[in-house]
Amino acid sequence: MNLPLKPVRAPNRPSRERPRATRLVIGAAVAWALLVALGQLLSGRWWLWLLPDLMPPPAFVVVPVALSALACAVTRGRTRRWLLPALAVLLVAGAGRAGLHWGALLPGGGRGPAPAQALKVFSWNTLYWDTTDDPDAFHRYLRSKDADVYLLQEHLAWEDGKHKEIDRLARLRAEFPGYHLVARGELVTLSRHPVVAAPPVGPGRAPEGSASWRERFEWNKVLRTDVDVAGTVVSFYNVHVPVQLDIERSWLSPGFYGVVRDTDPVRKEHYAALLSDARANPHPLLISGDFNTTPAMGDLRGLREAFRDTLPASSSFLPGTWGIGGLPLWRLDWTFTDEDLRVHRYALVSAAGLSDHKGQELVVSPTG
Repeated sequence: MNLPLKPVRAPNRPSRERPRATRLVIGAAVAWALLVALGQLLSGRWWLWLLPDLMPPPAFVVVPVALSALACAVTRGRTRRWLLPALAVLLVAGAGRAGLHWGALLPGGGRGPAPAQALKVFSWNTLYWDTTDDPDAFHRYLRSKDADVYLLQEHLAWEDGKHKEIDRLARLRAEFPGYHLVARGELVTLSRHPVVAAPPVGPGRAPEGSASWRERFEWNKVLRTDVDVAGTVVSFYNVHVPVQLDIERSWLSPGFYGVVRDTDPVRKEHYAALLSDARANPHPLLISGDFNTTPAMGDLRGLREAFRDTLPASSSFLPGTWGIGGLPLWRLDWTFTDEDLRVHRYALVSAAGLSDHKGQELVVSPTG
């Protein structure tokens, strides 16, 4: 008796696509882990790592979160059980380099009212002063800040692929009558209060009288002014650390990497001079400007360890000051204080189309 044959069902086989996707996610996680680990070791220590450090800092949070979502979608079993904790470790390891202000998510972050003697400070990279803008609009914008102290960078022009000297100080004095003005190289500081000293810092100690404008521009990347505020001397450091690359060059050309290699020791020299002078300064102090350095870069280790970042007084979760296409993903502009200066407010404000950098507005007061 012939029995009808039952169709034989093929055994379930795992999709080929799932193992392939799993390998891709694991490979991406390993690559990211290597980048995070090498960044911790090499950032601020090897000149070539200045280039990987140009990555938008929020990526240190976005990438492990995205990989975790992919891992949940394509992995199973033991692979998922070890991969997700590993990605959590990478998230924690990179969170401090992402530059995000986690305190902004918490309620009740106010610092209370500022005292009557508090100072309004405005720090800003002007993007070649008023040479690329309507000068009237430029000065209206500055006056609208009504600051007691202005720390301004890039009092210069960009012509034929080079930095060029300008002199707009007479107009600035006319726009801010009664203010005290100190200018050195490309840096300009204005103060409503008397300036009692402006000692040179670092390479800027070279004799001014015999130096060309180009030399003064390259030497003076830190302008210190000591200001008498109702009997208390407060030191303001106006900073513009040189940018680490030449965007006019192709990254395929040897000259591109030559600029990065040669600029790294110059940046370190200015950082060391600033840190040395500030540590020895007995006055309450504020250090602010364009550092051309992101939260992911090791160049800021010394300042971040010795002084206080003013970010806790801000309400910005993503405190970017510079970006591409209007998206400020990079924080290049910073402000630090010591324990003798209380920060009541720190805000990043629009430049109203006058610069590619946001302005930094602060309200501070001496603690004594």
